[in-house]
Amino acid sequence: MLYFLFEYLEIKYQLPGASLFKYLSFRSALAFILSLMLSIKYGKNIINFLKRKQIGETVRDLGLMGQKEKSGTPTMGGLIIIIATIIPVLLFSNFKNIYIIILIFTTIWLGFIGFLDDYIKVFKKNKDGLKGKFKIIGQISLGFIIGLTLFYHQDVTIKDQNKISNIEEIVEYKSTKTTLPFLKDNEFDYSYLTTWTGHKSNKLNLIVFVFFVILIISSVSNGANLTDGVDGLAAGSSVIISLTLGVFAWISGNIIFSDYLNIMYIPRVSEVVIFISAFIGGLIGFLWYNAFPAQIFMGDTGSLTIGGVIAVIAIIIRKELLLPLICGIFLIETLSVIIQVSYFKYTKNRLGIGKRIFLMSPIHHHFQKLGYHESKIVVRFWIIGILMAILSLITLKIR
Repeated sequence: MLYFLFEYLEIKYQLPGASLFKYLSFRSALAFILSLMLSIKYGKNIINFLKRKQIGETVRDLGLMGQKEKSGTPTMGGLIIIIATIIPVLLFSNFKNIYIIILIFTTIWLGFIGFLDDYIKVFKKNKDGLKGKFKIIGQISLGFIIGLTLFYHQDVTIKDQNKISNIEEIVEYKSTKTTLPFLKDNEFDYSYLTTWTGHKSNKLNLIVFVFFVILIISSVSNGANLTDGVDGLAAGSSVIISLTLGVFAWISGNIIFSDYLNIMYIPRVSEVVIFISAFIGGLIGFLWYNAFPAQIFMGDTGSLTIGGVIAVIAIIIRKELLLPLICGIFLIETLSVIIQVSYFKYTKNRLGIGKRIFLMSPIHHHFQKLGYHESKIVVRFWIIGILMAILSLITLKIR
């Protein structure tokens, strides 16, 4: 809103200082500051409101140290992140930008699904919450909508720079290309998977592209949900991941730096940096209250949303194939559950007695069982996340 207001004031009245709103860095800084202030200032009010309404977490007894003390802690704290993100984005971004529209839609969509899940757990006293099939349907539906939008919308393009007659000509066009890390020619087009079909390749390309969008959104969203098991782990890890994606978004949307680093230039994607700045501010503000000992939990309202938003940002800036590295913590948590469940079923079918590899999964609970304090586990996971973020950024040069 302010973006358009100051644009009008600059054009109509040449208002001094109005041109500041042209600068991405200025608007990103304002979005971060406002988001952080909103989440810290009004986060406490939300916590008090949830306490008055007795909207507290029902903690299942898993035999973990300090677990019983968490019973009754307010949940649905993801509302803090969502509100603190959307308000600055609407104020400081060009919300007519297709990428901003997609991200706002994703935030509201997954926030609503997570809210339903938390509502059923708290008010209906059903520990299982929203049935898993409905969560999956919601994630698939979102992936389907996002996939179709990115495939067909005229503003979702990339540009190649070719020198013709010593004049640099920049050609903008539709493409399903993405970034393939560690290779010199670091681009991969989803259409490569369907070229063998000939004239039907375009239709199949759409199917393949949408399938991968659905898979990525569902996987990362559920991975974030599994990571949200100890105080500050999911929120802190998401800050590190979002910062990394923010760097990629800024470079990919800057024609000079994308050319220098020889990476894909994506027109209009730089506006995503403002969303990421607000998102990080909301996460840090939430972490103020979620750090050990947590005064509030994000619930599925937060965990499903942050995972989905991270996935969609990565798809928009065409870095989704880097997600296993960028979101390494989410991947480790998810794999620990898959390995644990698979091995238990295998040994039960083969030996009649189910056996476990970890003391408990997700893997952060394994370390709790070993006697590590929550804070030590969280900080060490953050350190691993930082290392993975650095490795991800190094892929800009190492090919």
